[in-house]
Amino acid sequence: VQIVESGGGLVQPGGSLSLSCEASGSISAFHTMAWYRQVPGSQRELVARVSLSTPPIYSDSVKDRFTVSRDSAGNTVFLHMNNLKPEDTAVYLCSAAQVIGPTYWGQGTQVTVSS
Repeated sequence: VQIVESGGGLVQPGGSLSLSCEASGSISAFHTMAWYRQVPGSQRELVARVSLSTPPIYSDSVKDRFTVSRDSAGNTVFLHMNNLKPEDTAVYLCSAAQVIGPTYWGQGTQVTVSS
C-alpha cells in the first residue's frame, strides 16, 4: 500500500490551498481516509476524517474553513483549506484504513501560512 500526499506550499494568511492524497495497493476502497497535521514537538492532530459509512468530521479548529472530500473511486481524498491562519502551519499527513487492519500513512506535505 502506498499513500502519497501533494499540494502543500506557502500561502499568505487568509489564503486557500488544496491538498490531495492518493492511496494505492488496495483491492477495494479504504473504509476511512483522514488528514492529520503535526508540528514539531507536538502530538499529531486529527484535522478531518471521511469514511464510507459516516459523514465527514472536522476538528473544531478547522470547522467551517476546511472541507474534506473523496473521489468516486474512493481512494483519493482532498482537503480544501480556506481562510488559512498561521496556526495552520504544519506537516499534513494522510492516512487510510479498512474497518479491520493496519492504518497506512503517507510521508506528509508541508503547509506554511505566513506573510
